[in-house]
Amino acid sequence: MAERFRLSLAQLNPTVGDLRGNAAQVRDAWAMAKAAGADMVAFPEMFLTGYQLQDLVGKPAFAADVQRVLAQLAQDCADGPAIGIGAPLPGGDKPFNAYFVLQDGKIAAQVSKHHLPTYKVFDEQRYYHAGDPSGPVRVGALRIGVPVCEDAWFDDVTETLAETGAEILLVPNGSPYHRGKMDTRQAIMVARVIETGLPLAYLNLAGGQDDQIFDGASFVLNPHGVLTHQMPAFATGLFHVDFVQGPDGWRAVAGDKSHLPDTWEADYHAMVMALRDYVSKTGFSRVLLGLSGGIDSALVAAIAVDALGADKVRCVMLPSRFTSQASLDDAADVARRLGVALDTAPIGAAHAAVINTLAPLFAGKSPDLTEENIQSRLRGVMLMALSNKFGEMLLTTGNKSEVAVGYATIYGDMAGGYNPIKDLYKTRVFETCRWRNAHHADWMHGPSGEVIPPAVIDKPPTAELRENQKDEDSLPPYPVLDEILEMLIDKEASVADVVAMGHDRAVVKKIESLIYISEYKRFQSAPGARLTERAFWLDRRYPIVNRWRDEG
Repeated sequence: MAERFRLSLAQLNPTVGDLRGNAAQVRDAWAMAKAAGADMVAFPEMFLTGYQLQDLVGKPAFAADVQRVLAQLAQDCADGPAIGIGAPLPGGDKPFNAYFVLQDGKIAAQVSKHHLPTYKVFDEQRYYHAGDPSGPVRVGALRIGVPVCEDAWFDDVTETLAETGAEILLVPNGSPYHRGKMDTRQAIMVARVIETGLPLAYLNLAGGQDDQIFDGASFVLNPHGVLTHQMPAFATGLFHVDFVQGPDGWRAVAGDKSHLPDTWEADYHAMVMALRDYVSKTGFSRVLLGLSGGIDSALVAAIAVDALGADKVRCVMLPSRFTSQASLDDAADVARRLGVALDTAPIGAAHAAVINTLAPLFAGKSPDLTEENIQSRLRGVMLMALSNKFGEMLLTTGNKSEVAVGYATIYGDMAGGYNPIKDLYKTRVFETCRWRNAHHADWMHGPSGEVIPPAVIDKPPTAELRENQKDEDSLPPYPVLDEILEMLIDKEASVADVVAMGHDRAVVKKIESLIYISEYKRFQSAPGARLTERAFWLDRRYPIVNRWRDEG
């Protein structure tokens, strides 16, 4: 009778620093895997601690606590399947990013990550020592090679594992989402199985951590790149994979293949997951936001309802004397369609009081952007007061286009704890609203149908801080602006490159200047869901004081 090995893949959602809570998840999954007859249950990279740890990983008291929890976990799960789990391994001045195999009540083996990524959101050379490539780990009848995350993106570690007797590859990951990431992952893992001739189980974290979203979507490949299992994206679960030994070695028995979302669904699900986890993991249960009648706040409200449920979302309309009746009606319509509470707190009297107080100091000066921004900052004051009084996290609503060029008011509409659409350009805001109106899924808590009124999508964007104001009074139309921004920010193109596309040089130079002079605002902005490879914060780090400009 052929040898058989059952590997249970735990695609789960840890919380950074919650060692005992994460260990409890391990025990629960281990018990289920044991009941299912598993030989081993595997967890992703750094699951015990959560990922990414940043400077927390270097705190001695934290490191000692990790080792205590890991040892206790091994003891508690001695009678049953082996456990594979990621956690830091002490290494002197800084630890190793390691993967532990727990068997028979003890740590039976450990593998240290060799390739440490230092790009985009990663800075692992700051935090970890690089381990030496090692051989496979024996679990029962099987020799398992464990290239930890980045180690599988290069052929040297997997080649060493194959040459030293590995019979399958288990790749534990903490791989955050960005558009197109799944295609890249699968292409690279296919290359590894073709090179080594070994089956491969790719196991990824699920859940949100600050700005990053781990999208799960784990999968299993047989040699020649044949997909045998596809786990769902943006979901947790325990998935059993059977390997059978035949004349050509070990092979995965074909199993379920979940449908993977397209780009629009993936982005939206990422924003929903990111918000839900950020709110819950920071200890909140409810959110509020200013609902202006515009498209950005309408989309944030929809994301919040889909993440938390309508009963956990409060919207507040804060009208001034410049707020149109259409905006009042549109905000009420959004709230009605989503089923959320809508309060109203007019700012007219407060605005007049501030202007009167400042009048002696402003004497001789004409009204300008200052008076406009006072309105936005008053809204921030009122929303933060509600947040403090009722313990609701305030969401900000500035899209990436506004955040890029500084058209979000610092200490005003930038006030708050999280921004779900921070990495979404305005043109994608429009399209995302249309997508949400046309699609619904069981992971959305909100209603189906047109939750964002067409009137909100179709009207010209305006901040309504003065009479007859439109965004295009001082900015190019958003399709033009966003194309320039994507070139300058996402592709790091030169001014000459953008002009060569047909854009006016003076306009490009103006946008370039706005990007650079707004860096200080972004430095103080709330975190938000990362959707691209050039999100503001860890992906794109520019100095605040910077006099260089592209004169090409």
